[in-house]
Amino acid sequence: MLISREESQPTLAAGASAARRALALLATAELLAMGLWFSATAILPALTREWNLTGASQAWLTMSVQLGFAIGSLVSVVLNLSDILNPRKLFLLCAAAGAVCTAAIAVFAGGILLTIPMRFFTGMALAGVYPPGMKIMAGWFRTKRGMAVGILVGALTVGSASPHLLNALGGFASWRLVLWIAAVQAALGGLIAFYLVSDGPYQAPIARFDPGAIKRILSDRPVLLANLSYFGHMWELYAFWAWIPAFLTASFTHDGIGNAPYAAGIGAFCAIGIGGLGCWAAGIWADRWGRTTIMIVSLTISGLCCLLAGILFSASPVVVTAVCLVWGFWVVADSAQFSTSVTELADPLYVGTALTLQTGIGFCITLVSIRLIPVLVAKFGWEWAFAPLAAGPALGIYAAVRLRRTSQALRLAGGKR
Repeated sequence: MLISREESQPTLAAGASAARRALALLATAELLAMGLWFSATAILPALTREWNLTGASQAWLTMSVQLGFAIGSLVSVVLNLSDILNPRKLFLLCAAAGAVCTAAIAVFAGGILLTIPMRFFTGMALAGVYPPGMKIMAGWFRTKRGMAVGILVGALTVGSASPHLLNALGGFASWRLVLWIAAVQAALGGLIAFYLVSDGPYQAPIARFDPGAIKRILSDRPVLLANLSYFGHMWELYAFWAWIPAFLTASFTHDGIGNAPYAAGIGAFCAIGIGGLGCWAAGIWADRWGRTTIMIVSLTISGLCCLLAGILFSASPVVVTAVCLVWGFWVVADSAQFSTSVTELADPLYVGTALTLQTGIGFCITLVSIRLIPVLVAKFGWEWAFAPLAAGPALGIYAAVRLRRTSQALRLAGGKR
């Protein structure tokens, strides 16, 4: 039976409307749930004063989440959880688990003995929030997927930045309140993802457990190149996110600005949060001009900022903040494009596993770079602490160029490499 163009228009319009609704709801869910990630990092100044934390303890408050995410990703990959379970259900369960762990710190913690394990389990839970969220989104968009996943990662970015704003607006006096707000937000995000978002028309069917899926993913050269570029990106990204509040505090204090912690909190929120705009814009640009093009541009600019930030340490607060805003925009702008590339290159049945494997290894890498920064600060000062991060973008550019030259790159963004 033939369907006329006029008859097909309402169906197409309804489908586009449903996709936009799913995008808005899922982005909101991600924004709310991912506030858990930096909830403890944002209140680090208050915890340091109250618990007399050492530099190593401060680093572990963030690293424990990264390690938990990596371990949670490994478990998910080995068991193919993102592909053998409905991703919306996995999102809900894991968001709730992360909320409980965060609330437990607010209620019971009086030091790092309980806090670090709870942060570790929060990271494990988030391994069931971030990759499944991207899989849900990929099920709604075949075209404009870079834009859609870009908005999703942008929401994640703003959600990760939100505790810094909460902290700056009063969290120094009540750090437990910051954790409570993050926990309630995460639970609400899980409910939205499960009850208000449905499976998209391009959602792959539930797969069977296949231990061989990991080997196939790792031996797929285009996927491997996309992952290598992502790994270079991750070497830089979370070290920037984790330490930019301390960098700004030290720079503003050195410059003599009044109430430096408050100003640094606002600056950190803006520097991290502006990445949400970067993800959205880069997603549109990648769909228009090509995935690897945007990867290379983003990695180049953020890599230069790694070198420039230290040179400008203790310069005018306006100049330092401006550079950090540029860095924050580009450091995460390409993030969604690595994930989107995997959804376009990997076996559709095991996209969830491929995404979780990518993010799991990436977050293992962040453990090293996050821990490296305070060591470099102690030895060389903030002037040189961020410079080694530029090695990540360099690797990312190399891998993106190699991916661009493969024939399989024509599967990216509808043929726009």
